[in-house]
Amino acid sequence: MDVKSAFLNGFINELVYVDHRPDLKIRGSLTMLHKALYGLKQDPRAWYERLRDFLIMQGFKIGKVDMTLFTKEVNGDPFICQIYVDDIIFGCTNEKLSHEFGDMMSREFEMSMIGELNFFLGFQIKQVKGGIFIHQGKYCRDLLKKFKMGDCKPISTPMSTNEHLDANVDGKPIDQSTYRSMIGSLLYLTASRPDIMFSVCLCARFQAAPKESHLTAVKRILRSLKHTPSIGLWYPEGAKTLGISDSNFAGYRVDRKSTSGGCHLLGRSLVSWSSKKQNCVALSTAEAEYIAAGACCAQILYMKQSHLDFGVVCGSVPLLCDNKSAAKIAKNHIQHSRTKHIDILHHFLRDHEAKGDITITGVRSEEQLADIFTKLLGEETFCRLRSELNVLDWSNFMPSGKAIQRKTQFLQRPYYPHLKRLH
Repeated sequence: MDVKSAFLNGFINELVYVDHRPDLKIRGSLTMLHKALYGLKQDPRAWYERLRDFLIMQGFKIGKVDMTLFTKEVNGDPFICQIYVDDIIFGCTNEKLSHEFGDMMSREFEMSMIGELNFFLGFQIKQVKGGIFIHQGKYCRDLLKKFKMGDCKPISTPMSTNEHLDANVDGKPIDQSTYRSMIGSLLYLTASRPDIMFSVCLCARFQAAPKESHLTAVKRILRSLKHTPSIGLWYPEGAKTLGISDSNFAGYRVDRKSTSGGCHLLGRSLVSWSSKKQNCVALSTAEAEYIAAGACCAQILYMKQSHLDFGVVCGSVPLLCDNKSAAKIAKNHIQHSRTKHIDILHHFLRDHEAKGDITITGVRSEEQLADIFTKLLGEETFCRLRSELNVLDWSNFMPSGKAIQRKTQFLQRPYYPHLKRLH
């Protein structure tokens, strides 16, 4: 549902006076406001407080991690309501409760009931039996048209394996505003396209002084979007949490800092991913992997707290790492001289492993799914990892419900045979 004139529903607690237009013949020069008015800086907070107080009165509980999440349980049926300014997403296992909620909100506020969720904040949502598919196909096509790349030659990967960007001080400079606009647009697209995350973040590091070589790299990313415009995230059923971390040791040529990459899954569903250059220069691969695993652990702890708002209690979450030394540092509770150069900030990973919040588990390098967030990969490896992460092309199995069912059965297989017990 969408709230009409959301900011006009809020009550303001401060004394606010407005002046009149000179042509209005109103007695008195100032008028005191009783409700919010568009243009006030108090508007968003006033609207949120009004909506929050109303939902709490109706028996909803506010999320402890996400303050825009409201949950309620009615006769064993969970009801979830998510707020984004004036757009509201809600759902329940009992369809009758959803209709009652819509009627209740319409009586209190002026609402537009949009119906089943199929488009939200630029995301296109396809709800089918067995799962949900989210993609930004329309946004992707508009992006290619905006930067005049609609007729470009498609390419299968966003970056070549022998393409290593650097500052290129002697290169030909380009228009900074255009380059930044392209990077900003691509960063928003990474919300449903994890496969271009590493490439976009790498190009984003040169926004201060972009050169022609950097623009060529960005255009290659757009050419890869032309090749796969309908790719998105497939979310089948499943709720087992899993974290995967990886790093690219000294992979950034400018300052030789490593790149941390990680992803988090619920069952077969990819719900969180990241690719970020580390703040310090790692002296060994073990240190780089250890720092990356620490960042992955922090996200796992956040997810575990978020699950509590939905009534889900997580036990020890597996964290997959392909570096034996980093795994041993996390499990060893004795501070060795070999690790004294590692900042104490990163050793919280060891504490949470001891508490049982996470379990460091080894994984073979060739089965490391997080490689797609840290390295430049060949076409075969790139496509395989993308498929393993449930980043799929909707057009491949859209026409037939049977095809969707067969695809769902394939995707619900465990990632690694030796980790079948985790699923």
